[in-house]
Amino acid sequence: MPRYIDVHSNLKGVKLSDVKEAHAKDLQVQDKYGVKFLRFWVDEGQGTIFCLSDAPDREAPRKAHDDAHGLLPDETYEVLEGVCADEPD
Repeated sequence: MPRYIDVHSNLKGVKLSDVKEAHAKDLQVQDKYGVKFLRFWVDEGQGTIFCLSDAPDREAPRKAHDDAHGLLPDETYEVLEGVCADEPD
């Protein structure tokens, strides 16, 4: 299944605790859209959130976010995972 990172930008004042609450809501609806939310990261200083998910297509995580809490990403990237030279494949 494809893997995506979506980026939510310009969220001044966002805190990790806020994103934890939103992520919990994502988990409640993810199955409805065939999404598996895996991880998220927050840059509180820049007001940016990054969400990693496995999903059938680029739109599925966006639909799940919309259903869960309405916070839509500004960008979504399909990503392939690599490993660093000192890590096993």
